[in-house]
Amino acid sequence: MTQYTPEIEESWGLALKEEFEADYFTRLKAFLREEVKKQTIYPPGKMIFSAFNLTPLTAVRVVIIGQDPYHGKGQAQGLAFSVADGIRIPPSLQNIYKELNSDLQVPIPVSGNLEKWARQGVLLLNATLTVRAGQPGSHQGKGWEQFTDQVIRTISDLRAGIVFLLWGRFAQEKAELIDTSKHYILKAAHPSPFSAHKGFFGCRHFSKTNEILRANGMGEIDWNPTGKIQSPGF
Repeated sequence: MTQYTPEIEESWGLALKEEFEADYFTRLKAFLREEVKKQTIYPPGKMIFSAFNLTPLTAVRVVIIGQDPYHGKGQAQGLAFSVADGIRIPPSLQNIYKELNSDLQVPIPVSGNLEKWARQGVLLLNATLTVRAGQPGSHQGKGWEQFTDQVIRTISDLRAGIVFLLWGRFAQEKAELIDTSKHYILKAAHPSPFSAHKGFFGCRHFSKTNEILRANGMGEIDWNPTGKIQSPGF
């Protein structure tokens, strides 16, 4: 079997080596190769592993789990909930910003780019890492979920004191993959317009996360997506 070495940060590459060499990943790779021959796929190939490249395994402090990449042109950039500068902010991210403003009085940003979070150790992980243009959920059940479940297990096994933010039922089902004897789980409704009023607004997950991180000597996250990154302080 031909080995596959993706463009992925070294600590992740080493930790996930067996996944990249597994049969299911070989099938997933073959599926994607066929897809790109006839479909437009998001995010662009070099951005598929952006969450990992911006947030090394050794730097993870917080994990936010999404379900699917955005399926509109120019939206997906490999980070859950995030869009590039200049792209209209999607409704779920608008609600995340509203809660952030209510919780920590962070001004509502004009950009949906969350790279600053990622560079501070917030792993913005979608369960499925690719999607067909205009077809949400089109790459579910092809192997990505098996891969990203192993990512969560790897964080659970190799790290300690990580805060997992599980928004919505789909993300909350991943709780079984996490060792709660050494990690922290905060649950709330999904920030989409259909459910944000059912428990996402008012959850105060941003301030609660920083309280947990500070108590464990891991600094805190500067949740303002704009401006320079502050020193983590640990």
